[in-house]
Amino acid sequence: MSEKKNVSFSWAFKEFIWPRRKYLSIGLVLIIIRSFVGLVTPYASKILIDDVVPNNDMNLLTKLLIFVSSALIIQSVTSFALTRLLSVEAQHMISILRVKVAKKLLKLPIRFFDDNKSGSLVSRVMNDLEGVRNLVGTGFVQLIGGSLTAIGAFIILININAWMTLFVLVPISIFAIVALKAFGYIRPIFRVRGKINSEVTGRLTETLNGVRVIKAFNAEKQESQTFENGVEQLYLNVKKSLTANAIIQSSATLLLGLASAGIMGIGGYFMAGGTLTTGDFLAFIGVLGFMIMPIVQMGNIGSQLTEALAGLDRTQELMEMEEENNPEVRTIVLEQLKGDVEFKNVCFSYETNKEVLHGINFFAPAGSVTALVGSSGSGKSTIAGLVATFLDPNSGVVTLDGADLAKVNLTSYRQHLGVVLQDDFLFEGTIKENIMFPRPNATEEELLEAVNGAYVNEFTDRFEDGLDTLIGERGVKLSGGQKQRISIARALLADPKIIILDEATSNLDTQSESFIQKSLAVLMKNRTTFVIAHRLSTIRKADQILVIEDGIIAERGKHDELLDAKGRYYELYTYQSRI
Repeated sequence: MSEKKNVSFSWAFKEFIWPRRKYLSIGLVLIIIRSFVGLVTPYASKILIDDVVPNNDMNLLTKLLIFVSSALIIQSVTSFALTRLLSVEAQHMISILRVKVAKKLLKLPIRFFDDNKSGSLVSRVMNDLEGVRNLVGTGFVQLIGGSLTAIGAFIILININAWMTLFVLVPISIFAIVALKAFGYIRPIFRVRGKINSEVTGRLTETLNGVRVIKAFNAEKQESQTFENGVEQLYLNVKKSLTANAIIQSSATLLLGLASAGIMGIGGYFMAGGTLTTGDFLAFIGVLGFMIMPIVQMGNIGSQLTEALAGLDRTQELMEMEEENNPEVRTIVLEQLKGDVEFKNVCFSYETNKEVLHGINFFAPAGSVTALVGSSGSGKSTIAGLVATFLDPNSGVVTLDGADLAKVNLTSYRQHLGVVLQDDFLFEGTIKENIMFPRPNATEEELLEAVNGAYVNEFTDRFEDGLDTLIGERGVKLSGGQKQRISIARALLADPKIIILDEATSNLDTQSESFIQKSLAVLMKNRTTFVIAHRLSTIRKADQILVIEDGIIAERGKHDELLDAKGRYYELYTYQSRI
């Protein structure tokens, strides 16, 4: 655990603290000035009691008031500058880091997102990074500045009265030990809290996205119960950390209270003996506050820094994950693309010892149409995922124009890739914005060509705002067929060399399908196309049909050839024809 702690702090120091050493150094100077200027008041109290009052020295009183007023002004200015400088820089740092983490997330493999809820990842970007303000902001500087102030105050106290100072050190030392133990206990709690919080957030996001399903099955009660259970776990976690903080605070109150009582006794004894003046005693009490307050603040700041480091543990874990487009592995940059795709003895598994594809071999020439058919779960989408480079083979090779796709730079490849999914994702915004997503700088002419090619204008012409119609979250205001045509228009505008169509006509009525079949013919022309289809009537003209069953190619050939063979494809086709 301590090793993990050291690694996290060293990473945080390198990433956040050291690059902002200029701001932090200025902040440290400001906090030291503020703290030591604050010592003027107890020193002035000593002069007031021991010199001004007994001697009735009004001239000295005037100078003393000017001195104290100047100190208060300096203290106020430095406090403002400190907060303004470091708090603003901390928020700036958080905004930069959120962008950095979000960029990192988008560079991670698809399999990472399959294993993590989107709401949980949002929580990691927005919540885990909040603690950075305590590293770059006033928290870290106050910890160092407070330590220096305490040391300075300790030296002054020794000069006033060594015995009283040594007495105070005993309860302070005990408090420091209690606080350190408590921080060691709290940090794992904060780390678990981040995980619970992200899970609860993820579940709530999922619930809101699936609200129609929940209401349709009258499942509001069970979803509320699931959320309540998550919130209860979060509460129990917070309760543990609050208990530890309460121990720190109560220990501070008790031990420092005992120290104050002891000082009254010892101070009274020395004053009665004439070895300590009243002014010295008041100055001691005043300076003692400057030694004790930073130590008490360190308890709060230490808790904040512990929470910050727990969140940064999770951030560090994320930032150190291997990116999908690893430049050390993916060294091949595609300049031009012909479009020949070949699978050579490809095997793939999502989980260890649970192979999904077993020795897949086929060749898809440039400009050809390859149809993948078969039962659900047979491996069709996995093959498409390998072509899209969403997945990499466990063994074997997928090649593009002879180059190993696992070694090809993804940016250079995916600019030539177009994907239309069964439940394709549309972003909140307008129809036009969704179509122009792959090419935001496309011309109006190119946009209209894609719109007409996918027959999107057939329904947008009926909308009051046309292409500028807002579609709602995930296109909720559109029908399935309308969303599908927008997805195809998006792919047309991208003008790719490789096309993957996953059940691209499954959501369409008969009239929409006739429109789409025409637009797909345009989309697939002179492009290497992979079609996943349950509706076999849509793939009669495919150059080759691969029948995938249990992770192997059970049959291959053209539509008529496979019907004549009277094998698995014949069974599927005749079954659908009867329906």
